[in-house]
Amino acid sequence: MTSTGIRLHAPAPGWSIDADVVVVGSGVAGLTAALRCQAEGLSTVVVTKARLDDGSTRWAQGGIAAALGEGDTPEQHLDDTLVAGVGLCDEEAVRILVTEGPDAVRRLIATGAHFDESEAGDLALTREGGHHRRRIAHAGGDATGAEISRALVEAVRARGLRTIENALVLDLLTDADGRTAGITLHVMGEGQHDGVGAVHAPAVVLATGGMGQVFSATTNPSVSTGDGVALALRAGAEVSDLEFVQFHPTVLFLGPDAEGQQPLVSEAVRGEGAHLVDADGVRFMTGQHELAELAPRDIVAKGITRRMQERDAEHMFLDARHFGAEMWEQRFPTILAACRAHGIDPVTEPIPVAPAAHYASGGVRTDSKGRTTVPGLYACGEVACTGVHGANRLASNSLLEGLVYAERIAADITSSRAGLHARVPAPVEQPERPAHPLLAPEARFAIQRIMTQGAGVLRSAESLSKAADELQQLHTDARDALAENGKTAEPGVDTWEATNLLCVARVLAAAALLREETRGCHWREDAPDRDDTAWRRHIVVRLNPDRTLAVHTTDTADFPPTRQHLQEQ
Repeated sequence: MTSTGIRLHAPAPGWSIDADVVVVGSGVAGLTAALRCQAEGLSTVVVTKARLDDGSTRWAQGGIAAALGEGDTPEQHLDDTLVAGVGLCDEEAVRILVTEGPDAVRRLIATGAHFDESEAGDLALTREGGHHRRRIAHAGGDATGAEISRALVEAVRARGLRTIENALVLDLLTDADGRTAGITLHVMGEGQHDGVGAVHAPAVVLATGGMGQVFSATTNPSVSTGDGVALALRAGAEVSDLEFVQFHPTVLFLGPDAEGQQPLVSEAVRGEGAHLVDADGVRFMTGQHELAELAPRDIVAKGITRRMQERDAEHMFLDARHFGAEMWEQRFPTILAACRAHGIDPVTEPIPVAPAAHYASGGVRTDSKGRTTVPGLYACGEVACTGVHGANRLASNSLLEGLVYAERIAADITSSRAGLHARVPAPVEQPERPAHPLLAPEARFAIQRIMTQGAGVLRSAESLSKAADELQQLHTDARDALAENGKTAEPGVDTWEATNLLCVARVLAAAALLREETRGCHWREDAPDRDDTAWRRHIVVRLNPDRTLAVHTTDTADFPPTRQHLQEQ
């Protein structure tokens, strides 16, 4: 795989530092990888877009899934994950997740994370959608992500790990052989470094989180603009399964015009017995699936959307009044506070909910060691596509995936440490002329509108074609302006983010248009059935040097080896 030669238009780096490993992102995946690499004596730098504790991990409410309870086994966890993934999970990847997961959670606890315990002193485990066992470990009732983030950030600071905060990653640096040589980045605000700079390193770990901001309403924080996926595409890496965006069924409905990050109402609320009802108080998930409200998320999101269509309603309701005030205050204090902040008291009234973009099951394609198709570039967490989630992520598998695959990446980098120290990467020169036009900041809202209307929960050939055409027009207009008069939007965080959003939106729309079936969280109204004969396979996309998309499908549901994997055989 060779680099596309495409770079974001940005000033030349004005400063640089050297390291063995640079980790981009400070969620559970990024900080775990960084801590493990540093513990093995590797010079490690963490780059994060906001503050260390501002990533998606801190917003995770429900918990982390692992076979830790009495009577539970990795095999049962594997079965539930495969069912949720609707035939597109890579079984080897899932087996790695569920077998290595319990010990990974124990190591997280040893790092300092405190999970809720039962009166007997054991881990207090709950259930969520798609799980047939209580295997969700949680912290602070519904503040699991915040606790995991706290523990990892404290460990990073205690161990003196080098960090660069408020830094937007721009592009991958490569050497003359096409191997990773580091990254360029822009530091926002004053500090030890400011403006555009570079971290030179032979190993780069992308842990940049999701791309929920490609839609108008999402549970993702504002920093989730698909930067890692866009960087990987420009670097020549393959991405896969981007059409499978999980819409969380129960997001607090704040009105039809609400935009940006929306408060999540954790699946664990349903796990503890809350019911989905319509305006008349009728439970509508009963009879639609054996697990009713605890069916996999795609089924619940579809059930809510169908009922909204039938009743011409903008939202449904989650009824947990029977919990009582004490349970709400002790088990779900974060959700209780968020609801009350918006004038809703779940103790006395049902909560208005509607689906919103939540999690990207697809991303940068990796092998079982987290290696991408670009030598020296790794990916883990939500930015990656390991094959674990298939067409629909099983609830609370995301934090576990971040843990397990981050540890595997650190192990692989450590095993090749002799090569790291022997090779001082010399990045190839950056092109003087901007290779990638930048979009004006307001394009962000146009992209979100296009994607919400055409590629949201409900999709069709007509809606997706329209979305793809409108996205292509944004791309063409920016390209033509650059070609005709050399003009592009001024480099800056807003324009870089908008440009990244357009990049990932084009790939998502193209893959969703190509997949003519309904599977997992990809729901095509014009192709309502699952088609295993034609579509039990993955859609893989690369970016060509002329910025067109190269799209192909795999032969089976298993991922083909990456270039690095092939070199080992």
